[in-house]
Amino acid sequence: MSRANAGTKGVPRADRELQILRAACEVFGTMGFAKASVAGIAADAGISKPLVYQYFGSKEGLFLASFNYGAETLAAEMERVAADDSVGVERGLHTLDGLFRTLEPQPWLWRLLFDPSAPDDGEVAAARAVYTDRITRLAVDGVGELMRLVGDDDPLDASALTAVWMSAVDALITWWLDHPGVTPAQMTERCHRLIIAISGAALPAAEPSSLRA
Repeated sequence: MSRANAGTKGVPRADRELQILRAACEVFGTMGFAKASVAGIAADAGISKPLVYQYFGSKEGLFLASFNYGAETLAAEMERVAADDSVGVERGLHTLDGLFRTLEPQPWLWRLLFDPSAPDDGEVAAARAVYTDRITRLAVDGVGELMRLVGDDDPLDASALTAVWMSAVDALITWWLDHPGVTPAQMTERCHRLIIAISGAALPAAEPSSLRA
């Protein structure tokens, strides 16, 4: 009699699923959903293609599980930073540092989350909406703390800065992924320098009329 939690060749089902998910995350994150194949993922995981379908039902089901795994990994790291004592710019740097370190052994997770070829409806779209909301709320909270520290209570200022911050995080991580020789520590130090450069930049002697209130 088979058991619900039994795997294959003595491997517990949960361990086998994790093995498949990790292989799938790398393939989906590297090649994209459209170009990835279940056969290739099965080969990378060292199992048969039918076993992948047995565990996940379809290519879309496997992608959904992979997306949830990657998104949960990154969201949990951001929530870990949000729960510590850092605020303002320090919290932002800690968040970036945590993401760099989390992504170092599995850099493909970031592109997996933003794969333009992934299904844009059904369960995948619903999962993406859930995690987008979860991560956005963390950004809103962190930016809100920073704005209160500098005495700015304009909600539109906070909204604009939240958009800038989220775009900046994506741009910095994408740049880092394109420069694989840069370590997480080096990248965090670079971000610190960039923040200083931006915040300490001297204003022009006379603003263009288009920038005056």
